[in-house]
Amino acid sequence: MALRSSWEGYLKLSLISVPVRAYNAAVAGGGDIHFHQLHRECGNRIHYKKVCPVHGEVSKDEIVSGYEYKKGQYLEIEKGELEKLRPEDEKSVNIDAFATPDQIDPMYLTGRTFYLVPANAAGQKAYSLLHDIMKDKQRYAVGTVILSGHDETVLIRPVEELLTMAVLYHEDQIKQPTAFKDEIKNVKMTEQELKLAGVLVDESTPKEFEFSHYKDEYTERVAAALEAKLAGKKIRQPKEHAPSTINLMDALRKSVNQTQGDGRKKRRHGRRKTA
Repeated sequence: MALRSSWEGYLKLSLISVPVRAYNAAVAGGGDIHFHQLHRECGNRIHYKKVCPVHGEVSKDEIVSGYEYKKGQYLEIEKGELEKLRPEDEKSVNIDAFATPDQIDPMYLTGRTFYLVPANAAGQKAYSLLHDIMKDKQRYAVGTVILSGHDETVLIRPVEELLTMAVLYHEDQIKQPTAFKDEIKNVKMTEQELKLAGVLVDESTPKEFEFSHYKDEYTERVAAALEAKLAGKKIRQPKEHAPSTINLMDALRKSVNQTQGDGRKKRRHGRRKTA
């Protein structure tokens, strides 16, 4: 099945304009299991209707947008009025600045990421030039674009042979760390605690990090439980292992011993293979 783009426009840097298409990087559905609400008595699915408290159920063409400027009072806005506010270059990703990767805190990533690819043959060279120079200089680009009617700040970075575009939160959409400063107390660590913690981190750092090892195991258990229930089997509840209460030094020592033991096992039996 042919891939379907989510957005098409131009990637702009000064006077350079690259025609691009954006494809959602997330897999459709993402392996999620969705549940519907049912009426317990008869098993039929619950439906939601758009209802006016005065006139009852209304059709889509009877509904307009309204901004509540005072409690219970609304300013009606027609679709055409909002269309007039759209900028002329709304089909453009405008690069404003470049930054090094360490200057962009991952906290600002919203989780919405797209692959940008050249929209036609004419844009191939400019696309490749931008990709190669960003990769060579280890730079990310920060820009702006309109997506779904909203001004978005985006982060553009080279990934393998492609450019990706990740939507960022705006500054006023993120709680700052200072909001929680009163929750953290100053405590003094012993030299031995710091040493053991350092060993634990080093032992837990693989030579080659494999992100493919991580998966949604809970969703897999839900899927297996549903299959079992369909087959008439009883759903088994996994055993809970409550963490034991031990002091920090004991926890560090036992963690280091356990991690070093796991490391020796992996070296003896080879790298764990992924499906």
